Amino acid sequence: MNKLFLATTIWIFLAGNLFAVQDLNTPRSFPKIESKAEWQKRAQEIREQILVSCGLWPMPQKTPLKAHVFGKMIRDGYSIEKVYFQSYPGFYVAGNLYRPIGKGKFPAILNPHGHWENGRMADTNTGSIAGRCINFAKQGMIAFSYDMVGYNDTFFPDHGENISTKDFYKRHRGFATNETNLLWNINLMGLQTWNSIRALDFLESLRDVDKSRLACTGESGGGTQTFMLGAIDNRLAAQAPVVMVSHSMQGGCSCENAPGLRIEYSNMEIAAAAAPRPQIMIGATGDWTKTMMTIEGPAVESVYRLFDERNARPHPGPLPRGEGEDNLRYVIFDFPHNYNQTSREAVYNFFGRILKPRAPSSRETDFKKEADETLRVFSEGKLPDDAVSEAAFIAANIAQSKAVLTSLQPRNKKSLAKYKEIFTPAWIHTLQLNNPSRMPAPETIHLDIDGKVPTGAEVESGIKTNSSIYFAPWKSQPIGIVVLAHPKGKAIYLDEKGNPTGLAKLLVQRGFKVLVLDFPEATDSATNQVDLFFTTYNRTFAQERVRDLVNACEWVKDSGYRAILCGNGRAGLWTLLAAPASDAVIADCNALDFSSDAAQLENDLFVPGLRKIGGFEGVAGLAMPNPLILHNAQFPLGGIEDIYSTMQNRHFTGEKNLLSDETLAQRIAQMISENRR
Repeated sequence: MNKLFLATTIWIFLAGNLFAVQDLNTPRSFPKIESKAEWQKRAQEIREQILVSCGLWPMPQKTPLKAHVFGKMIRDGYSIEKVYFQSYPGFYVAGNLYRPIGKGKFPAILNPHGHWENGRMADTNTGSIAGRCINFAKQGMIAFSYDMVGYNDTFFPDHGENISTKDFYKRHRGFATNETNLLWNINLMGLQTWNSIRALDFLESLRDVDKSRLACTGESGGGTQTFMLGAIDNRLAAQAPVVMVSHSMQGGCSCENAPGLRIEYSNMEIAAAAAPRPQIMIGATGDWTKTMMTIEGPAVESVYRLFDERNARPHPGPLPRGEGEDNLRYVIFDFPHNYNQTSREAVYNFFGRILKPRAPSSRETDFKKEADETLRVFSEGKLPDDAVSEAAFIAANIAQSKAVLTSLQPRNKKSLAKYKEIFTPAWIHTLQLNNPSRMPAPETIHLDIDGKVPTGAEVESGIKTNSSIYFAPWKSQPIGIVVLAHPKGKAIYLDEKGNPTGLAKLLVQRGFKVLVLDFPEATDSATNQVDLFFTTYNRTFAQERVRDLVNACEWVKDSGYRAILCGNGRAGLWTLLAAPASDAVIADCNALDFSSDAAQLENDLFVPGLRKIGGFEGVAGLAMPNPLILHNAQFPLGGIEDIYSTMQNRHFTGEKNLLSDETLAQRIAQMISENRR
């Protein structure tokens, strides 16, 4: 073998080094979209991200609602009833149903509320949930107002029954605060999003509802619920998010934040995901939607115009009925944060045109809200006897996730294809691998074994950086490219002269090109990554490292070679999480107990939602049938062994001991040789 070497310094994208930490107030820009097809692809990615972030991928089984509608009160032109149903077994969602008087098939509107002190009972000049529901009913539309988790009649019994309105918000934010829940993507936003889906199911179940004319509108946090539901559920014929579609403030409550949700996407894009279905967005000069007419509205309009230029038209106020057939309107009114009469009338006008109720009206009539105790579903603050505690609810949720993983475990080629179909998108969105960066062509420098430039060698054009090193045998045909990763970075594989040493040198001598990645070190003083608001807007350290590895694999494949990942130390665990992007993996498991939540909550390993997709074992299953060598591993290895053995795949090897560099080089060469046959 020729002992001359080629060394290349290349650039690896390390987002954590290039960008500051984002938070809910970081201004966001709207991407430039060139075509309807490009947007539809991005909209699908947005839907997937919402569902994965909310712990709803794959979608949970819809169990019987067991809805109760009772206590009917007849008023002038409408009726009010009390409602409760089970969104999950033993978890009760409650609210009030406002119906038109008379018979027929009516449009129906969901009404999630914002963070008013007393929730759906709010009735002030700034906003009245009952006011809009009464007027919807008078206009010939069924309206259902339902609680946020923790407010009024919707809560866990162990969170307190008879509490005052001033404690509703505290109870609201008390769900799923244990950090371990993040590993399963169990969060408040996920529960509320599921409640909205089931509330839509409830409306569909009513005999007097026209299923083709469903809509949703809410303000502030209820506006978040509105456009989140619109992005993932195409049953909505129209939506009206009020004072929440913003390029800056994205949502200040835990019910509006979920891991990974807004790393790539803002509220503007999430609202636009409903296109081309009809939508009106309302802003206020006195809050974070004050730029609705210049930033948010035009951004969302750009998407609607991809479907039809007539689909979007800005207007400074409500249009008279019948003027224009545009599907998007955005307006702003000179008020503080609100859903007041002026804003409500804009929605009445828009819904009246789209939903075509029996008696459409753009004007609000006088109304009188019923007393809180009259509207309350559980008047004494006591839930049904079968209501589950928070701990029982979370345990059942985790048990269901485990059951899904077990039921989908591959047993043959057909089930493997199904497994990958479901969990590959979940892997992409859990590890935050969407919108990948691309490595530029590197500068190439020819070196011999002593670090000298051989006679006649020339420097090839490209980009020179100081991040990672690329070695290869000169004047011979490499048999593959091995990507080496170690938590201490490239220094571990280089001698004092910058020449390859250890495993890197052994692999080059065996005929491999070797790409040695460099990583920043994780420190205990780094930002607390196990924090809901950090993970909503930023990749964790582990997600960044996996992204680097996946980008490296893509670069290798674009170069025409198979990508072989080899990780040592804690980097072995990152390579295992990047396995589906590679052609083979050799991973040091660092003696990690895969069943340990505490270990997976450490800063350099934490990945929100990892348990939901089966943990390290589940991700390794997505790499099937590619070769996999694990060493320095605790046994049993659970799902990894099960998947490979069930599939009768002989390309898996598990070792308790830490393999030496010589053994690793030999195993890698042997693995490639066997797979060539």
